[in-house]
Amino acid sequence: MKESDIQSIKQRFGIIGNSHLLNQAINVAAQVAATDMSVLITGESGSGKESFSKIIHSLSKRKHGQFIAINCGAIPEGTIDSELFGHEKGSFTGAHEARKGYFEVTDGGTIFLDEIGEMPVSTQARLLRVLENGEFLKVGSSKVLKTNVRVIAATNVNLLGAVQNRKFREDLYYRLNTVPIYVPPLRERGADIELLFRKFAFDFGEQYHVEPIKLTDNAKQLVNKFRFPGNIRQLKNIVEQISVLEMDRTLDAAKLATYLPTDNSYLPAPIEKKESSGQDGGFSERDILYKILFEMKKDVTELKKLIHDMLNDENSNTEILKEHKTLFQNLEIVDNKYQSKPESSRNDEPLLISPSSNNVSTYELDKIEDIAHETEDDDSLSIEKKEKELIIKALRKNKNKRKYAALDLGISERTLYRKIKQYELED
Repeated sequence: MKESDIQSIKQRFGIIGNSHLLNQAINVAAQVAATDMSVLITGESGSGKESFSKIIHSLSKRKHGQFIAINCGAIPEGTIDSELFGHEKGSFTGAHEARKGYFEVTDGGTIFLDEIGEMPVSTQARLLRVLENGEFLKVGSSKVLKTNVRVIAATNVNLLGAVQNRKFREDLYYRLNTVPIYVPPLRERGADIELLFRKFAFDFGEQYHVEPIKLTDNAKQLVNKFRFPGNIRQLKNIVEQISVLEMDRTLDAAKLATYLPTDNSYLPAPIEKKESSGQDGGFSERDILYKILFEMKKDVTELKKLIHDMLNDENSNTEILKEHKTLFQNLEIVDNKYQSKPESSRNDEPLLISPSSNNVSTYELDKIEDIAHETEDDDSLSIEKKEKELIIKALRKNKNKRKYAALDLGISERTLYRKIKQYELED
């Protein structure tokens, strides 16, 4: 397409800018307009994707038909099928009369489905049938209806990622993506930022009957470097705010900076490596798991110490506990295995998170798993078996008086009755 044709389209649809990526997107939109092919427009929120859908419709043979823009993310999941395809009277609660959907109303025209990635999977199947056969069913009806509608879709999310996560149908993705159009974000359009600023400043100057805002050279440099995560929509809002509030109609960089957001949460956050200072520093899910396991190890150590103190206390009731020194010894084995590490691996496997900051290494996690497998194979460490033995000994000691046996075991009588029934100890 000639440069003059592209400039003519820009003037017709009010598109400001001369960047190569923008011109390329306009060129593709103009070329595909003469066909009935499905188009998928991708780009960040606020980059002007809807303008390209209007270009395609206005330059197509459907330009005299109806054009409807629908935000799929703004329609509740329970009503989107009815909105798009219509419904019959009484098909659901509140359906007091039959209703035509957008695909029926727009027959012969164009439907622009914005935020297509937010469309429910069940509705995606209905849309695929329209794209392939031009057929659809109203909600609550079994009668197949025909429509001749061109679909233009847009999204600001990675649809391929959504396909991999099974949130978007793969067949629908390839059916929509017959002709892709990429709308560049504002930060990739270079000098277009300054052009758009001047255009918006002039428009708001006329609207509010004030002198248009002007920028000094250092202010122009600042606005060109700003990333504008909200793209054209954000730039327009900032210029309108300045036009209304600023008394001085010429802004330098310092003054302009007060109107630019300082929150850089949209940028990738650098991960700072924390030293072993004992301070928390933004743990990942894996780190949190290690921390939980380390706390479990501390609990085992405290349990071992508690049992050790009870065994060495002459005044405590050790008649039952002394029968289970094996359990105490195994706790020591677990603790020792957890803390020890072969010399050969100390330099080969670096500690991911320092134990001094209440986290464990991958080596320690492997040790925990090894010990868990060992204890599972050892019948003598069966929790149920030990519990049953303790209950029998407590009952024998207290001559089957369950009240006193429960006191010795440190549990309620109700719990003891349930355990006796569970282990069939009633006889």
